[in-house]
Amino acid sequence: MRIGSDTGGTFTDLVDGRGRVAKVLSTPEDPTAAVRAGIAELRARRVDLLTHGTTVATNALLEGALAPTALVSTEGFVDVIEIARQDRPRLYDQWADRPPPLVERSQRLEVAGRLDADGRELEPVGEVPEIPSAAAAVAVCLLHADLDAGQEVAVAAALRAQGHEVSASHEVSPEFREFERTVTTVVNAGLGPVCRRYLEALEALADRVLVMTSAGGLAPVAAVARMPASLLLSGPAGGVRAAGAYAVAAGYPDAVTFDMGGTSTDVALVLDGEPQPAAEREVAGYPIRLPAVDVHTIGAGGGSIAAIDAGGALTVGPRSAGAAPGPACYGLGGTETTVTDANLVAGHIPAGVAFEALGKLDRDAAAAALEGLGLGSAEDAADGVLAVVDALMERAIRRVSVERGVDPAGLALIAFGGAGPLHACGLADRLGLAAVVIPPRAGVLSAVGILAAPVQNDRVRTWPTPADHEGLDEALAALGEEAVAALLAEAGGVADDVELVLAVDARYEGQSHELRVAEVADFPERHRRHNGYDRPGHPVEVVALRASARRSSPTDPTRLRSRRRPPMVGPAVVVEDDTTIWVPSGWKGEPGPAGTLVLTRVEP
Repeated sequence: MRIGSDTGGTFTDLVDGRGRVAKVLSTPEDPTAAVRAGIAELRARRVDLLTHGTTVATNALLEGALAPTALVSTEGFVDVIEIARQDRPRLYDQWADRPPPLVERSQRLEVAGRLDADGRELEPVGEVPEIPSAAAAVAVCLLHADLDAGQEVAVAAALRAQGHEVSASHEVSPEFREFERTVTTVVNAGLGPVCRRYLEALEALADRVLVMTSAGGLAPVAAVARMPASLLLSGPAGGVRAAGAYAVAAGYPDAVTFDMGGTSTDVALVLDGEPQPAAEREVAGYPIRLPAVDVHTIGAGGGSIAAIDAGGALTVGPRSAGAAPGPACYGLGGTETTVTDANLVAGHIPAGVAFEALGKLDRDAAAAALEGLGLGSAEDAADGVLAVVDALMERAIRRVSVERGVDPAGLALIAFGGAGPLHACGLADRLGLAAVVIPPRAGVLSAVGILAAPVQNDRVRTWPTPADHEGLDEALAALGEEAVAALLAEAGGVADDVELVLAVDARYEGQSHELRVAEVADFPERHRRHNGYDRPGHPVEVVALRASARRSSPTDPTRLRSRRRPPMVGPAVVVEDDTTIWVPSGWKGEPGPAGTLVLTRVEP
C-alpha cells in the first residue's frame, strides 16, 4: 500500500496507488491527525510507504513561529542579516517596511577569523562564543564559507560538542551572496525544533515515510529533519510535477500550472514537460536560497475573504476563512464572505451540491454574506468578487510566463485544486491561452504528484572563478557523484537506477542575475529566450554548479485508474468528487488522454 498525502490550509488530501481518494478537513493544531483520518478513510490497515507534502514549515515562517535562534558570524559581520540589500519591498511606497530581522541583536554573536574573497585564510578562527541560554538552535554563517568551509566546520563542531543544535551554512546553502545564505541558514535552524516533533509523529503512520521538498523530489524523514528549510514549498511542488505529466499526456508539453485551493493559488511554468526551477524563493519576505520549483503563490483561494477596504474598494484575500468555521456557505458557523460563496451564488457551483467532508452547501447563507458587502444584490457582489480574484490570478500567471520571457499564447493552462477548474476558462480568455486541461483527480492532484515524485538529492556549490572555466566539467562531475552517493546512502538502491541531472548558473559578465543551463554553450540561447536578446562574443561567467540525483517512482500518475468524462458544451457545470468544473459559453470540453478533460473554445 502506497499513499500520497498533501496537507493544505483547508483540506488534507490522500490518494493511494490504485487511485482511490480521501479528502478530510485539515487539523492545524495537529496536522498528522488529518493524515491519520485520511488513511482510515482509505481503509488502509498497513501503509508500506507514505509520501507526504506539508505546510508546517511554511506556516511557521509566515506566523513568525521559528524557534529562538542564535547566529554566529564572522567578527564585524553580525548585522548582515539586518542590513540586507538596503532596498525597499515596494520602491515607491515610503511606508513599506522590510520584514524584521530573524535574529535579535542580542542573539548575534561574533567569532574571530577571516577569509578573503577567494577563500584564502587571512586570520585563523578564534574560540566560539558562549551561546545565550534562550536559544533553542544555533545558525553558523561565516564569511566566504561557500568557498572554503574549514573555519565554519571548526566552529560548528565545537558548538555541537557543547550540545547545541547547529545549522551551518556550508551544509545548508553553500552558495555565494552572504545575506541570502545567512537568512536561509537561520530559517533552517529555527525550523528544526518546530518540524522535528511533527516529522517524528509522521513516521509512526507507515513503515516508510518520504517527504516532499521544495525541489519537487522526495527525501527520507531523517534528511528532511536536518534540512527543514527544504519544506517551504513542499505541497505545491507535488502538484506541479503531476500537472507536467498530464500536460505532456494531453499534447501540451509547454504549459502553465494553476492550482487554486482553499487558502492560496500556486502557479508555475512547465516547458518540455519539466517544471522550471528556481535557485531562490522568497517566503514571507525572506529569501530562501535552496533548490526549488519556481512556484509563485498568492493569497487567493476558495476560502479567501472578500471585504471593503478603508478606501471603499473591494479586496479579496490574503486572509482566509480556513477549514473551520470556513466560508458562510459551509454551514459551520462562518459568516465571512469568500470566493466559494461567490461561485455558489454565480451558479458556477450548482445550488444544493454537497462537498466531501462538508455536506450540502448553503446558498442562502452565501447570498446573505455577499449582500453584507453593500455592493447591491448578492449576484452583483458575486460578480465583483470573482472579477477581483481573477485579476489577482491573471497577474500571478503573467509573473511566471510573460515576466520569464514566455508568451502565454499557445500554452495550455493545467487547472487543478478544489477551485482551479472554476476559474480556468476565464483566465485562459484573459491571457489568450490555447486550451485548458483538467487532470483526473484535479482536486487532489498535489497528493497524486507527491505519490509519483522521484526520490531526489540536490547538491549545489559556488564556482570560485566565474570567468575561468578550467576544470569546470570535472568539478561538475564530482558534484554529481556526490549527489548520487548521498541518494544511495539515504534511500538505498544501486547507482544504475539513478538519473543524474547536471546544470550551471551562468550570466554575462557584469550582470547580477543568473540563468540555469545544462552547459555554458546553452546560455546565449537561454538568455535570448528569457530576456529577448543576447550578447554575441560577450564573456559568460559561471557562478554555481548544480547536481540532482533522482530515482523514479514506480507510480505513473497518468496510468492511475480514472473515470471517463463526457463531452460537453458550455455553459455547463461538472461536479466531481474532489473539484467542480465551470465551462462558460464559448467553450467546449472533450475527453482527452489519461483521463484528462481538454477544454477549448468553440469555433464561430
